Amino acid sequence: MLANLDPLILARIQFGFTVAFHIVFPAFSIGLASFLAVLEGLWLATGRQVFMDLFKYWLKIFAIAFAMGVVSGLVMSYQFGTNWSVFSDKTGPVLGPMMAYEVLSAFFLEAGFLGVMLFGMTKVGPRLHFAATLMVAVGTFFSAFWILAVNSWMQTPAGYGTNAEGQFVPLDWWAIVFNPSFPYRLVHMVLAAYLTTALVVGAVGAWHLLRDRVNPAARTMFSMAMWMAALVAPVQILAGDAHGLDTLEHQPAKVMAMEGHFRSHPDGAPLVLFGLPDQEAGTVRYAVEIPKLSSLVLKHALDAPLKGLDSLPRSEWPPVPIVFWSFRIMVGLGMLMLLLGVLSLLARWRGALYAWRPLHRFAVAMGPAGFVAVLAGWITTEVGRQPYTVYGLLRTAQSASPLHAPAVAASLTAFVVIYFAVFAMGTGYMLRLMGQPPHAGESGIEPGAPIRTAGITPAPAIDPDRHLQPAE
Repeated sequence: MLANLDPLILARIQFGFTVAFHIVFPAFSIGLASFLAVLEGLWLATGRQVFMDLFKYWLKIFAIAFAMGVVSGLVMSYQFGTNWSVFSDKTGPVLGPMMAYEVLSAFFLEAGFLGVMLFGMTKVGPRLHFAATLMVAVGTFFSAFWILAVNSWMQTPAGYGTNAEGQFVPLDWWAIVFNPSFPYRLVHMVLAAYLTTALVVGAVGAWHLLRDRVNPAARTMFSMAMWMAALVAPVQILAGDAHGLDTLEHQPAKVMAMEGHFRSHPDGAPLVLFGLPDQEAGTVRYAVEIPKLSSLVLKHALDAPLKGLDSLPRSEWPPVPIVFWSFRIMVGLGMLMLLLGVLSLLARWRGALYAWRPLHRFAVAMGPAGFVAVLAGWITTEVGRQPYTVYGLLRTAQSASPLHAPAVAASLTAFVVIYFAVFAMGTGYMLRLMGQPPHAGESGIEPGAPIRTAGITPAPAIDPDRHLQPAE
């Protein structure tokens, strides 16, 4: 059945499927690396064992999430050459160096210090180990920096020219990297990573508080997570608003789809809360809306005119229903995160942070919310960019490799089977680790004997009394 579909549709499904699996792991590891650095820093500053216990508890989970993020990310680069070779050829002179910078300045930094962070606690001094943890956290930020610079350039291209072969070539690297949407996208994504991690940590802490209210490690992690939710959620809403205004300036069709504005409103546009977008008819059916509020949000004036999709040719319209609903899922979850933060402040003020069971149940329920919001935000951004891969310059239909449907269908089927098998096991193992309560004297990662993939068996490391004898 898949072989009968359009190969372009299959290629888009495959890329969307693999990137959806990939994006959740970096979003978690970016925030968790910073959380680990904070925990170890607090341990060094205060000497409180609970911070080291939490560090070792979350270090095991970070190692698995980081590994799955790396594995799922490798597939992404291969797809640029297989399913999207025309896109790679056209944009390679601009995007290729930035992807290389990500490897050289971010991945090498992470990989270089990751071993010390994971296995060096008893082999180097505590300050040197803390420095390694900081370098891993900085490396995850640099990785986000370069990947978002690449994606932002595709959304708001700048600083480029074209050569005789029709390729985009760099003219101004500062303009390319710091393109108009990059600062907003970077802040929005990094804050999303921190919120995602805070919600997971808060959910785990709440889960164990529901079973043991006096567990000191569970109390500490829950308190820290709720501080993060209370402080970052409102900042994220403000950052999202600024990002939306920038998007309105540079990608108006995306905002029209997000808002469900099929027609222009010269005297103030309503805020459509819910409804069923009908792209064929060009209307939102059964719309629940607040008059003129969209103009107030986007233009800061009730009567400000806002253009609709009717001002653009239909060939320029993104898939409105998908963008409309993914945006509302993201915003709705953001409001719930803000509510969780406010309730935690109320509980803290009343001295009931560790005893208010409804708050703990709410925090547990919100554990996956960060991942869902990240996915919904990514769908809003990427589907809203359609029908372009490089906005306004290179269409998606012009970017795909000249492949037949059976070839793409075969690889898509293989990815679905392998991804669900491998990542389901990895996620299940992380959940099992989270289900175990943190306790005093956490062991962390036990390196044991070195593992060799080639060469002699490290028998002396396994048994100090055994020695290799030379051959006679």
